Amino acid sequence: MKLDFHFHLEEGPYSTGWLQRTARALENVHRESGRLGDRPHSLEWMNKLGELLQQRLEAGCFSDEWLAFYFEQGRERGIERFGMVDHLYRFTEFRPYYERHMIVDETPLGRLQQYWLDRVCVSSIEPYLQAVRRAKAAGVPVSLGVEADFFPDGEAELGELLSRYELDYVIGSVHFLEGWGFDNPETQELFKEKDLLALYRQLFDYVKMAASSGLFDIIAHLDNLKVFNYRPEERLLLPMYEDVARALKQADVATEINTGLAYRYPVKEACPSPAFLDILHKHGVPITLSSDSHFPDDIGTQLDEAMDLLARTGYKEIIYVHEKKRIAVPLGR
Repeated sequence: MKLDFHFHLEEGPYSTGWLQRTARALENVHRESGRLGDRPHSLEWMNKLGELLQQRLEAGCFSDEWLAFYFEQGRERGIERFGMVDHLYRFTEFRPYYERHMIVDETPLGRLQQYWLDRVCVSSIEPYLQAVRRAKAAGVPVSLGVEADFFPDGEAELGELLSRYELDYVIGSVHFLEGWGFDNPETQELFKEKDLLALYRQLFDYVKMAASSGLFDIIAHLDNLKVFNYRPEERLLLPMYEDVARALKQADVATEINTGLAYRYPVKEACPSPAFLDILHKHGVPITLSSDSHFPDDIGTQLDEAMDLLARTGYKEIIYVHEKKRIAVPLGR
């Protein structure tokens, strides 16, 4: 079975780059539909694309049409089961949680991260929940989830917030270390000031705490600290990989092979690395598939390669979660 169990509907900030990427997604999903006419890159073609873009902006990312693009593109790529999540930092109900744990003070980093949060945290979670529930009611094989950032000492608060919503599953992730959002391209210079080995140890300590918290069904992109290619020699990380694998197995929490870093970021490698994947398999950690797409034309990207890697590593099944129940299915196409 082929599935994509971690993808997103939208994420700001709403720059001209975001606008261009949204237009490209519309171009790609409509390439065969005829709605853009038969003269690519003509003025007529551009006017029609502009109309589609305006309709998309007016309808927003929670429209049935926008969701349908993900499912249509996914089915064309052989995906049989979908798992939709959006980042909690997008939703105003969770803004205080992020403001308490991120650096949003008057330092340069704090001001930058406050600017970012102001531009991504723009919607209630309710339209998202309603959109995915409509798709489920229409018969789409999709599980409803969220991706929640883990912060040490924030477990009780996050647990109480999540308990307010009926979700099929929750993905836990680490994007912040001591309040620093390390995967933000505008903050990557801070890596040069850090002891990389100590930084990775801190990341994996957070991952182990997240696994043992009981809040998450799946822990995402375990080694995403490599996003901008700041990496110590991997042999130095192997004992940490072992510790993480043991923690996941003991807590009975799954992870994923996430191709997002491979096709969207400088590191050009999926999470986890092949060596890390070997160790996860050795410890019997359950795993799922994730494109981490933020646009419908990226859904399923490089998942065939990920499935091949899983098979070579020795995995014979993958998992998904529905109504809080983990379900194992054979790995295959």
